[in-house]
Amino acid sequence: MEKNRWGEYVRPQDLVWLLLIPALAVFGPDRTPEAISTLIGLAVFQALLPRIPWFQTHSGNIVGIAIKLVLCFLVIGFTDGVASSYYLILLLPVMSAATTLGLAGAVLFSLLACATYLSFLWRLDWERQFIPEDQVRELALRVIFFPVVAYLTHQLAQSSRVESLRYQHVAEQLAIANQSLREAEAAARRSERLVALGQMSAGLAHELRNPLGTMKASAEMLAKNVTTGSDVAKELASYISTEVDRTNSLITRFLDFARPLTVQKEVNDLAAMIDRAVDQAERHTPPLDVSIYKNYSPDIPPFPFDAELMERVIYNLVVNAAQASPSKGAVTVKTRETGHEVEIAVIDRGSGIDPANRESIFNPFFTTKAAGVGLGLAIVSKIVDEHGGRIQVDSEKGEGSVFRVLLPMN
Repeated sequence: MEKNRWGEYVRPQDLVWLLLIPALAVFGPDRTPEAISTLIGLAVFQALLPRIPWFQTHSGNIVGIAIKLVLCFLVIGFTDGVASSYYLILLLPVMSAATTLGLAGAVLFSLLACATYLSFLWRLDWERQFIPEDQVRELALRVIFFPVVAYLTHQLAQSSRVESLRYQHVAEQLAIANQSLREAEAAARRSERLVALGQMSAGLAHELRNPLGTMKASAEMLAKNVTTGSDVAKELASYISTEVDRTNSLITRFLDFARPLTVQKEVNDLAAMIDRAVDQAERHTPPLDVSIYKNYSPDIPPFPFDAELMERVIYNLVVNAAQASPSKGAVTVKTRETGHEVEIAVIDRGSGIDPANRESIFNPFFTTKAAGVGLGLAIVSKIVDEHGGRIQVDSEKGEGSVFRVLLPMN
């Protein structure tokens, strides 16, 4: 912990600046007090620069590079001007501009560095001093050196940025691929569970249907043959008959889930199919205590789908949304075209789905309802999968849910 705490305040590059730049003052040929103090100030400023938030902005960065240029000018001015051995220190602002300000910044500050260095020629007494021809070439070489380094540094920084963007793009693609892989694995696991549970449901339903028929027939005969005063026996016979009917209905749902679907795609009108499903939901028993609103896109043409099966999908989703909504709430059914797909969204503002249950809601026999069986959404998922579509769920606990059914138009 102590090491991490020190790492927040002292970075390796700070030590480099605080050691190397003062080393120039110690081992340089012109060690005037002014030059040494200016070099130390430059090292401290360079170390503090990344810690000041304003200097990380675009305008702050330009000001920071300009301050470094001024400090470099002072160092050269304190050490023989145009003949100073410290002329290369002007590369510090030049390279900073080339790496952070792009080509325009690199050109601007390399020209400013050339002008800064050549400005010391005005300090010469041209009546008594002159520059030999070989030193003129040396002076020209020094001046040319600044834009060359600026351009090469800019090219290197640009290549680094391009590579960084490429790696970032690859990382984003990998993240998308990993997400798709996780979704595919979840769908495969759900399909395996559906197959196994479907086979079990089919066998169990077949074995139960015959004795249930016998029980219902016996209850009806019992109700007919009891004496007039045996009200309790008649009531019990009625209970038996009602529960047998309910169990038979449940078995029918099991068989619907287990039976292989035969999707018969025909060109149908999506809005008409949804209207039938909503009308059926509004006649639900017990009645739904919500208002159902329709928001259809007029741009969706008729396309192939199994209208009967998709009507069951929308009916189940609308009833679930209504049951999750508060009294006098609202459920919206919305359609739109998204590329080569049609999206049907069933929106409610009800209790939402617990994040812990989000992955299980399409599993058979999973339900949070006291009287639920947990086959509705499993059948919905199966029908949509058989159409080559997919279901997306957006839900926040206490904020409501959006079930999106996406069907291919081709």
